[in-house]
Amino acid sequence: MRAGEVLPPLEIPVTRTLIVAGAIASRDYQDVHHDASLAREKGSPDIFMNILTTNGLVGRYITDHLGPQAVLRKVAIRLGAPNYPGDTMTLTGTVTAVAGSTVEIRIVGANGIGHHVTGTVTVEVPA
Repeated sequence: MRAGEVLPPLEIPVTRTLIVAGAIASRDYQDVHHDASLAREKGSPDIFMNILTTNGLVGRYITDHLGPQAVLRKVAIRLGAPNYPGDTMTLTGTVTAVAGSTVEIRIVGANGIGHHVTGTVTVEVPA
């Protein structure tokens, strides 16, 4: 890998099932992640994905590209536009630094209303 290398994009359909399953799997029982009526009462147009699901999807994106031997050392992300059901999030990545077996990748996850997630992943890729 070299700095400047661009990873292929990964399109993830944002389904109601993905949002609810991710919230349950991460033990996030906030109603805005599974109850559309209560989410609307709180000002959201629908349920939306939680950060733990997003974090897992970012990790999957990196390890799917680099392989099962890759070890995530640091995932530093920020959320932006919510992921609502019916949209698609497209993850993209660019290698920003390589030092020995350590690679830093800038990631962006965009949906129909903007950037859902931005951040940097540091990963170790054994030779």
